[in-house]
Amino acid sequence: MTPTTASVPTLTGWRDWRAWPQRVRYAWRRSLRFRTLAITLGATALAILVAFVAMALAIQNDLFESRVQQVQGSVQRATEATQRTLNAAQVEGDAVALQTLYDNAVDAMSRQAGTDLIAGFRVSGAPSAIAPQDVQRGEIAGLITPGLRAAVQRDGEQRWWQSIALPGPGGGAVPGVVIGQQVEFPEVGAYEFYFAYDLAAEQQTLQFVQVTLWLVGAGLVLLIAAISWVVLRSVTVPVAEAAHTSATLAAGDLGVRLPVRGEDEFATLGRSFNAMADSIESQIKELAELSLVQQRFVSDVSHELRTPLTTIRLASDMLNDQRESFDPTTARAAELLHAQVQRFETLLTDLLEISRYDAGSVQLEYEPTSLAHLAEDVIASMQQLAEQHGTDVRLVAPGGYSPVEMDPRRVRRVVRNLLGNAIEHGEGRPIVVTVDSDQHAVAIGVRDYGLGMSAADSERVFDRFWRADPSRKRTIGGTGLGLSIALGDAHLHGGTLAVWSELGRGTHFVLTLPRHGQQLGGSSPIPVDPGDDGVSLDDLGLTQPIAVFEKGDRR
Repeated sequence: MTPTTASVPTLTGWRDWRAWPQRVRYAWRRSLRFRTLAITLGATALAILVAFVAMALAIQNDLFESRVQQVQGSVQRATEATQRTLNAAQVEGDAVALQTLYDNAVDAMSRQAGTDLIAGFRVSGAPSAIAPQDVQRGEIAGLITPGLRAAVQRDGEQRWWQSIALPGPGGGAVPGVVIGQQVEFPEVGAYEFYFAYDLAAEQQTLQFVQVTLWLVGAGLVLLIAAISWVVLRSVTVPVAEAAHTSATLAAGDLGVRLPVRGEDEFATLGRSFNAMADSIESQIKELAELSLVQQRFVSDVSHELRTPLTTIRLASDMLNDQRESFDPTTARAAELLHAQVQRFETLLTDLLEISRYDAGSVQLEYEPTSLAHLAEDVIASMQQLAEQHGTDVRLVAPGGYSPVEMDPRRVRRVVRNLLGNAIEHGEGRPIVVTVDSDQHAVAIGVRDYGLGMSAADSERVFDRFWRADPSRKRTIGGTGLGLSIALGDAHLHGGTLAVWSELGRGTHFVLTLPRHGQQLGGSSPIPVDPGDDGVSLDDLGLTQPIAVFEKGDRR
């Protein structure tokens, strides 16, 4: 078994931005380090983002509210001082004196409020010959909204404010605030005054704080990323080493071990793993030695039995040939002896073949062979056996006539075994032999409609000396090794031998062989599952009795 290794995305692949989503998905599925680091950074970045946004909003609101409260206090002090001065003034209907008082009041309020952006408007619309004209310093009249003016005109005791955008240097705009309040002048009534302040300094402070927060946040993310990478590496590297070592051990390298460093949990894991590997290595070596002894024993016994078996077979043949001159009891004994010696010889031959497979000394003798013609020959040779069981063997050969490099003796043995099993267990129902091919492989399928096997029995059908039903009588003298040898022959050719079976539907064996010089890939030309529920052979109309075929027939 070869360990599966994941391909690592290369730098060249990451340069192609169109492949990034696929690379990220691949890394997310296959890399614990990447997934943990991504989750950690994502959660950290989100937490920092939420915290810093909340801090920035709080700082912004605090700066704004503090500035608004400050300018409101300045306006309150300026207007209250001016109002006291106006209350004590006597103008006696003198327009010049009133204008002078008005100008002095505006200058005083501008100086005390700390702003040159000031505008004043008479509240009452009644005509007056001595009322001073409206005043505007700094072009702020167009920035005052009707809503603010209506609020100031409605309530003369309150101060009202509103955020505005003031013209900045270079044609830009800076944030600002405008505060409105009424001031009562003698003999002409109330005037509404508006004081505008720019918040450029507060904006710069806020920008500095925000930039500092984002820089600190980015630094924290990078620092956490570095810390996470170091921590994850210290955890995942030993895990990756353990995974690689276990895969190497599973691939057959029993001498590989984990490096043990320190006294922590990973060191304990490494020592435990190495102890397990030592135990596995010793047990596998012991089992290999026992298997080798067993194989040698079977091979040696099989070879040693051939000489006495040959003598016994010659004696049994001689007795069987002369059985008619014996009394009935002796004749029957001679006949049984001859049959059992033949069966024993077949078993011995199969044991020798199995021992060759175990020793790896089997060599194939390739010849260009037509699988369809080979199937015709096997079916014809077993026609008498099929008639004895009342079975009709039918052939379907849409392909497989072109010669393919194979060992015909071994493939013929496989087909004979499959067809013999189908005849023996087919319950006298028809048997369909299918031969087909494609550009990569040739295949032959043997399908019977007997009792079939369960899924558990199908998994063990290639085991040595295993029988689905031990009580079932063998009529053609099988040894229990035929399917094991057939599977070995298929593997020697680089092919496969698959089985499908269901209780009540029969069994289907498919032997697939690659064409010479090619790898067996993809599906077989013949599906293993026939998928013919509820369909009878006569309804299919695809088969013909084998008797209608003659040598070389291509139908």
